[in-house]
Amino acid sequence: MFSRAVRPALRAGGAAVARPAPANAATFATLREIEGRLKSIKNIEKITNTMKIVASTRLTRAQKAMDESRVYGKTSNTLFEQAETKPLEDKKVLLVVASSDKGLCGGIHSGLSKATRRILADIPNADVVILGEKAKASLSRAAPENIVLSFSNVCKDIPTFADAQAIADQIALLPEDYASVRIIYNTFVNAQSYEPITLEAYSEEAITQSANISSYEVDDQVLSSLREYALANNLFWAMAEGHACEISARRNAMENASKNAGEMINKFQILYNRQRQATITGELVEIITGATASEDM
Repeated sequence: MFSRAVRPALRAGGAAVARPAPANAATFATLREIEGRLKSIKNIEKITNTMKIVASTRLTRAQKAMDESRVYGKTSNTLFEQAETKPLEDKKVLLVVASSDKGLCGGIHSGLSKATRRILADIPNADVVILGEKAKASLSRAAPENIVLSFSNVCKDIPTFADAQAIADQIALLPEDYASVRIIYNTFVNAQSYEPITLEAYSEEAITQSANISSYEVDDQVLSSLREYALANNLFWAMAEGHACEISARRNAMENASKNAGEMINKFQILYNRQRQATITGELVEIITGATASEDM
């Protein structure tokens, strides 16, 4: 037999054991889940902020290379504008899509794919050469039969004329004699806007049939070299400008992602604080209720 002094404590302990689990027993798991999500979002915010800083530092160099390539490209195309060169209409057209391998830059690559599909709707028999895996993944589903050549690992860094020349050499080895080569790329409008446009690279026969080409007194032996140089120059222009657009788009995308992550962190922090306060309040209520019940026994 226990003494009369310890009997109330024993009865209170037995009641505590027999009492069912509190209603907020699952609250602790919910708190841990919220805390885990909060930690994950904070880590994501750190990554996006870092990527935004890296893109911002690379953007200056990319824009400088873009401006330099524009000078070369526009100067080269002035010859064909003054010679009134026009593409031939009785031969196939080759489309060169200047994309890249990297994502996390908004819809800049999907815009190129949509522009290419619109051209293919008008010229269904056109052949396609793709630079980069992003546009290839999209166009391989939409028009796999049109793709004749593709390149990967392009535009990882600022493109050079040597890179464009290597691609132009591979295009020149294609067996088809194309009327013209249309390069589809993103042009840099401003820091927030990019527009896919087409740049024309003429065939040797089209250059020969230009209305005013005779005024330049170009030898026939030089025409093939001129055509290859013009193609490489336009590719260099398109790749450099597309690279600058990609870096700028990635910076904007990471900035928006960091902003959204910050808003989510604030919401989850408020939810975590409210849930934690509710848990503490529930525990205090249980303690006070148990103490009151012990005193009444």
